Amino acid sequence: MLGCMVKEQVVGPPHPPEGDACPGALRLHAADDGALARVRVPGGFVGAAQAAALGAAAQALGDGELHLTSRGNVQLRGLAPTCAAELERRLAAADLLPSRTHERVRNVVASPLTGLDGNGYADVRPWLRELDTLLCASKEAAALSGRFLFALDDGRGDVAALAPDITLRAIPDGGALLVLGRRAPLRISAAQAAPAALLAAETFLRAAAPTAAWRVKDLPDAGAALSTDLAHRLNAPTTEPPSQTAPPPPPGPIPTGPTTALCVLAPLGRLTPAQWHALTSLAERTPARELRLTPWRGVIVPSVPADRARAELAALAATGLATAADSPWLGVTACTGRPGCAKSHADVRADARATLPVAPAAPVTRAAPAGPATALLPVHWSGCARGCGRPRGGERVDVVAEPGGYRVDLVRQGRVHGSVRSGGPELAATVAAARRGALNG
Repeated sequence: MLGCMVKEQVVGPPHPPEGDACPGALRLHAADDGALARVRVPGGFVGAAQAAALGAAAQALGDGELHLTSRGNVQLRGLAPTCAAELERRLAAADLLPSRTHERVRNVVASPLTGLDGNGYADVRPWLRELDTLLCASKEAAALSGRFLFALDDGRGDVAALAPDITLRAIPDGGALLVLGRRAPLRISAAQAAPAALLAAETFLRAAAPTAAWRVKDLPDAGAALSTDLAHRLNAPTTEPPSQTAPPPPPGPIPTGPTTALCVLAPLGRLTPAQWHALTSLAERTPARELRLTPWRGVIVPSVPADRARAELAALAATGLATAADSPWLGVTACTGRPGCAKSHADVRADARATLPVAPAAPVTRAAPAGPATALLPVHWSGCARGCGRPRGGERVDVVAEPGGYRVDLVRQGRVHGSVRSGGPELAATVAAARRGALNG
């Protein structure tokens, strides 16, 4: 749906920053289950025809499944190393590869309900289009790491909470806030938003050059001098950070005026060919003709006629997608694990499935935090200590595979507040206790 306006002719894939091994659509990663390609989808907005092309490529060249990332991008797995040229051809034909030199740096998340439910202060899609175009036109920006993240928040505070490097956030008066890492926001006009975000990225690259930092938080001062420099160059005053935050869109129907948006979750971020086909086919029958991939491994189908919403949601549920706000899959994520990753100590996806539905909590040594009895902390299963795909910020449970078992960590504000080692029959109860805010140990 969205694409850069600049079409560049470059022979061979671009060289990434030294040491940056993030895969892309051109730079495939060798995994135990075959090659892996990561296709950037800025903002998570993908047209129905583009989605169909992704599904066809996955089935023709890979294992047939599509894997959603924590940045709303798509991964194809099980690819033959010799398929790179054919994959490039397919992606370019679908306008999913508008810039060969910048395809790995188009890491942009956006509020997935922006312009739909009326809860944001602005529709950030114009920012998204402009920023993507500016990024691809900037020769300097091609040097950004594949890990560098932009977030466009419509004011509700959903994607601003994902620890981005550069955040644009809409505010009630029609302006915007520019935030570098965790520094104080800079107040700018809406017209400045996308150009200011690009300027921030280019300025970061100059500041990072002597340090080899890949992200703002990696700078020696965590971006303090960078933020001060931008405030001067943009004539932008600093202001207090907004306190408003919003949870991810819940699975189920979301009223959007005369139509309905349907939100579903892909269990563990993996979509089977049947599930992807069901979503793509539904999108093709709506006026918007698009899917919105969320950073929480969900998919939103906008503009579904209200009188068809219940039947369409039931059809999606029949494929195994999570379609209800009380689904046991809510808040459960995992890395690839075995057999796809040689570094993994366990088949974490199978073990995560084995803990659902959530077992009764084990005896705890302290009371769980106050709140609804059904509220559970998100949990991420990792096959090793690297924690690929692990959520950032907030409270969560990390379940990390180790030789001989798992370590279950209760994380608050980036710090471990409780940790136990568990395995076998006790694992499900231990994870359930941690998700309720307590650990027996």
